Amino acid sequence: MKGIIFTEFLEMVESRFGMEGVDQLLEEADLPSGGVYTAVGTYDFKEMVKLLQVLSQQVDIPIESLLHAFGNYLFKALIAHYPEVAEDFSNPMDLLAGIEDHIHSQVLKLYPEAELPSIQVLERSDGSMTLLYESSRGLYRLAHGLIESTFAHFNASAGVRYELLNPEGTLVKFQITQHAGA
Repeated sequence: MKGIIFTEFLEMVESRFGMEGVDQLLEEADLPSGGVYTAVGTYDFKEMVKLLQVLSQQVDIPIESLLHAFGNYLFKALIAHYPEVAEDFSNPMDLLAGIEDHIHSQVLKLYPEAELPSIQVLERSDGSMTLLYESSRGLYRLAHGLIESTFAHFNASAGVRYELLNPEGTLVKFQITQHAGA
């Protein structure tokens, strides 16, 4: 997993629980990396799982809720670091439809070893879209938060529902309905 995910996760933890919260998390997680990450490095996904498990226990928030909150946080951070990602799009639906061909293809040019989820548009109409999320990591709640923040970025809003197509959450269908006037 790319280091920027780890660095942004720890920044979210710091923004919500302070530097002491980060220190407690890293101490209790006792990670092979020592919790030292660079944005361009690549790290074992198991470390993110451990960070989520420990933080969930420390703050009594379910892992799924932490992932959703992190998705909301991560979108804003990625846009701050890479504003050009959204510049080619005039609305959230177009950005979501362009994840695979535009955004993920650019990420893979920079980081060929990156393991990205597959996001496929199954259906699209004026105000709705159905996406198929597929990832061996099962971070669909992170994707859920990213989708919601995509709409917020464009000063729009949408209802986002998801259906797990397998118990592991590695294959998930998202139904997105943009709110009228948004």
